[in-house]
Amino acid sequence: MANSKIVPTQDGPPSDVERIKRESRYLRGSLSETLEDRISAGIPDDDNRLMKFHGSYLQDDRDLRNERRQQKLEPAYQFMVRVRAPGGVATPEQWLTMDDVANKYGNGTLKLTTRQAFQMHGILKWNMKKNIREINDALMDTLAACGDVNRNVMANPNPYQSEVHLEVYEWARKLSDYLSPRTRAYHEIWLDEEKVAGTPQTEEEEPMYGPLYLPRKFKIGMAVPPSNDVDVFSQDIGLIAILEDNQLKGFNVAVGGGMGMTHGDESTYPQLGRVIGFCSPNEVVDVCEKLITIQRDYGNRSVRKNARFKYTIDARGLDWVKGELHERLGWELEEARSYHFEHNGDRYGWVKGSNNRWHFTLFIQNGRIIDSEDYLLMTGLREIAKIHTGDFRLTPNQNVVIANVTSHKKRKIVELIEKYGLTDGEHYSALRRNSMACVAFPTCGLAMAEAERYLPALLEKLESVVDEAGLHEEEIVIRMSGCPNGCSRPSLGEIGFIGKAPGKYNMYLGAGFSGDRLNKLYRENIGEEEILESLRSLLFQYAKERQESEHFGNFVIRTGHVKEVHSGTDFHE
Repeated sequence: MANSKIVPTQDGPPSDVERIKRESRYLRGSLSETLEDRISAGIPDDDNRLMKFHGSYLQDDRDLRNERRQQKLEPAYQFMVRVRAPGGVATPEQWLTMDDVANKYGNGTLKLTTRQAFQMHGILKWNMKKNIREINDALMDTLAACGDVNRNVMANPNPYQSEVHLEVYEWARKLSDYLSPRTRAYHEIWLDEEKVAGTPQTEEEEPMYGPLYLPRKFKIGMAVPPSNDVDVFSQDIGLIAILEDNQLKGFNVAVGGGMGMTHGDESTYPQLGRVIGFCSPNEVVDVCEKLITIQRDYGNRSVRKNARFKYTIDARGLDWVKGELHERLGWELEEARSYHFEHNGDRYGWVKGSNNRWHFTLFIQNGRIIDSEDYLLMTGLREIAKIHTGDFRLTPNQNVVIANVTSHKKRKIVELIEKYGLTDGEHYSALRRNSMACVAFPTCGLAMAEAERYLPALLEKLESVVDEAGLHEEEIVIRMSGCPNGCSRPSLGEIGFIGKAPGKYNMYLGAGFSGDRLNKLYRENIGEEEILESLRSLLFQYAKERQESEHFGNFVIRTGHVKEVHSGTDFHE
């Protein structure tokens, strides 16, 4: 790994988070002692900051806040736990483990995230160690699922190019392993590994990250054209697989993507990654490591909202980052090679892969695995996992692929799919099948408005509009986020909603269908009535005036409803 000499550059003194990291003894802090404290179900803020590096956030049930305050009780504290699954791949045994711990320690549901990870909610502090230990026993971990480090590495899960997917997945897994923190704090705190007595706080413990880790979170995604389902341009590093004669030749490297921003602050904005060159597969780990060290050394450690890699690059320019990268590599990237993206959604239903195995993509509304009275989704997937001999692949669009099914097993799995009424989304509108929402209320502390709990209801009303307009099977990417942090990547929705206040959203239009263009603000701080009124007019105009094969995002730009946005620096103009 690279030398971790840190030369921080920022606009002022380091933020308080930098102090917490510096004093943490490589992410240990006082977490061990805090977890033993039975007086409160919560933890101190410093420890909560460190908890993120271990894959968890302290949250509380916001639906109960006022009631508990009136009862003079502390908030209904609980933890969210995120489990990494590089490339979104999990074995049936791992699926069953996640199902088990979600029901035993969590709120009885699983959330499939937009980064192909598992997420659990509702875990009480005194169950955290047991929960993480059982996850570890299934050969999974939560380390670096959150925090100022490289997060879960995404990869294209679609099975119709399964041989290429396998190779790209292997690189995603290698990257995830190589870029993980080296501290033993995770094993000491959660798995009771014996502490190494007198270990000095030296750079040897984190040879790449150093004692301060990164200024902010860091994300890597790998896409295999023609599918851009990982939204490769939303990543700090986007790797675009280049194929020739169905062989992986290497990757185009895009840098500086990111979705988060702050309402009312034009120094923050979503941004698209920009392609800076090409590297061979064997060079990709070196390239990613050196890019991470550039962000480590030059990222803003003073103002966290300006600390992502996109701002580091935009402040200095693409030529600067390429020169810095080439100097650290000791060699130069080749010229970028041609590629073509057609969409960023999932392909549903059964597909036979080139390995003669079958793959079934199941539609999971907003990624929530839960049983309801009329839809036993969690139970159905549990029963499939019990007999499945292939794997599960979590998609970047919060769906799941029951993958690598043999012809022999397919008959049994089809029976279970039919028994539990599991759906590939066929009876839903194309609009719903291309929708995505973050968790938001009641558990996310950053949420300003509903998302996961509200989007299905809004879609039901919009579906009557698209049906009336004759657009039931017209694919339109629609996304909703409860706040401007953008976990559901709303700035890449042809229709995007970002929460402003309870029941109020900014509505954005005009992103590219294949994830290569940002959207633009169309209406600010509006409620459902104005949303439906605006979209009804637009959708009917689209149905009447669209050109052949013209996507909705292109249509609203061509007809002058919003301006085209290819760079975040133009997002607020």
